[in-house]
Amino acid sequence: MRQRVATVAWRIVLAAGLVCGIGLLPWLTRTDPAYTVLKARSAERDPTPEVLADIRAQLGLDDGPLHLLGQWLGGLVRGDAGQSWISGSDVLPDVLQALGASLLLMAVALLVAALTAGLICARTLRLGARRRLGGKRRGGSASAVIASLPEFLVASVLATVVGVQLGWLPALGWYGPQWTVLPALALGLPAGAVLGRLLDDLLPGAFGEPWALAAAARGLTGRRIARQALRRCVPALLPNLGLFVVGLTGGAVAVEQVFDIPGLGRTTLQAALAQDLPVLQAGTLALVLLAALATGATRVAARLLTGPALRDGALSSLHRPAPPAGGLLPLLYGAVLLAVIGLGLTRDPLALSTGERLRAPSLDHPFGTDALGRDLLARVGHGALDTLLLASAISAAALLAGVLLGLVPRVSAPLVDTVNAVPPVLAALLVTAVAGSGAATPALAVGAVAWAPLAAHTSALLRQERATLHITATQGLGAGRWYLLRRELLPAVLPPVLRHALLRLPGVALALASLGFLGLGAQPPSPEWGLLLAENQPYAERAPWAVLAPAAVLALLGALAVTAAGGLRRPRRRAGRPADRRLDRRPDRRPDRRPGRWSRRTASVADDQPTAEKEPA
Repeated sequence: MRQRVATVAWRIVLAAGLVCGIGLLPWLTRTDPAYTVLKARSAERDPTPEVLADIRAQLGLDDGPLHLLGQWLGGLVRGDAGQSWISGSDVLPDVLQALGASLLLMAVALLVAALTAGLICARTLRLGARRRLGGKRRGGSASAVIASLPEFLVASVLATVVGVQLGWLPALGWYGPQWTVLPALALGLPAGAVLGRLLDDLLPGAFGEPWALAAAARGLTGRRIARQALRRCVPALLPNLGLFVVGLTGGAVAVEQVFDIPGLGRTTLQAALAQDLPVLQAGTLALVLLAALATGATRVAARLLTGPALRDGALSSLHRPAPPAGGLLPLLYGAVLLAVIGLGLTRDPLALSTGERLRAPSLDHPFGTDALGRDLLARVGHGALDTLLLASAISAAALLAGVLLGLVPRVSAPLVDTVNAVPPVLAALLVTAVAGSGAATPALAVGAVAWAPLAAHTSALLRQERATLHITATQGLGAGRWYLLRRELLPAVLPPVLRHALLRLPGVALALASLGFLGLGAQPPSPEWGLLLAENQPYAERAPWAVLAPAAVLALLGALAVTAAGGLRRPRRRAGRPADRRLDRRPDRRPDRRPGRWSRRTASVADDQPTAEKEPA
């Protein structure tokens, strides 16, 4: 009970700290909020001292940020979130209306994501139900390509091709169910590809458990076994599904910008840029509450799906030792990517040629040219040095932070929910306010939120791995916490989490690209891939190669990351270690039978018990 109270208190402190930090945003950036509000209200009006003083008096800015924050919190208790500094309208109805639009879009996008994940896992489910997996794993190149596609690029292509050229569905606005299809596809396809890859990684372990063998021997249908395998694997993915719920609600800023959707992400972005603090605070608080509800719902669902086995320690491990998945695909993808980068580095990325604007691919320009006549192959190659190195460094830091924080779920779970409620765009603005603008601002903003899915995945896997039979048996033999963590838990959890981090490597690059698309990332004339997509996106209909070139390289990076992650498997253990055998033959090295002691002899028996029969210690 005390732990639950402490967790709730920690969650409240984090939420209050986030809302208060947003309330101090104008003063942290050392800008005049009256000037920003004036430009948002009327860009043509001159910022004279009299006009600025009148705005300060209207908003009460002279009283200081603490007074404004206390006044807003006091009104929030009475159900009043204040009035917008820009429009003067009540904040709460506008935020609730935007939240309703985002929740509807999120629900349809989750449906698309579920269908996409089902298609990705269909082959594994079919082969597992027929007992024909045989330890073989898929390469996952197609799902990696889908997961690597930028959401704003998919949104632009769907709006241009399906909405404008073909006229099948409306491309702009938000007036009914038909207007949700294209933005839901743009959001749901990449999310479903990530969830499908994570689920496909767990299914072979579920089909290899004893219950699946017994069910097949008893004559149960393959469809029923496949359903139970899904039920076995879904609890490990529910925390990440909760993160997707919040991310698709408040983080769909770029898609809402493309399709002109009055959602919560777009509303929050506009309020952040205009420093409309009441709207920004109310929108952020709504995302924090949604994150808490999503986390609670996923925990209840995980307990219902797992049943008493999680409490009684009666589960089997989904991460069994297996040989690394071989293949030539990672080498092929890596060779192609290195060839593209190497050829691009030999060219000048800043050479202008206005007479060759938007030229189609040719021998002189294999990837074509952009709107200024610059060679796209050169810009892609030189941009790889910034994009790949930066994305790799952020992914490595996020992996380390995610694993370390995932080991202490009582501390990290509320922190994950709070961090996930902050869209990357808002994180970029907060980082800019604290650290100032610069080339490192996008990296700090993305890194501040990139560790959250990995921490949630680590906590979920550890929770299920601790409830396995072999952990219970090893504890019964006297193993301590450090031994279990070092020899049993981490070897089982690290490979899937590392594969998850590699799967999200293109996503980190996409987050940087999204900030560039919204004007918060790299600035011209940098050849960073996100900036390339943002610069050439207006010419996608006239010169599609200008957008397809950086998008194809991002997809190639995703395919390389996923296929290379297939080689990261928990190694098989040998039946016995020579050192342990030598200890067994020494009469003077007997196991220590005192309670709580863990001898090398006992460790040898615990390690080898699942695969070999040993004499009792």
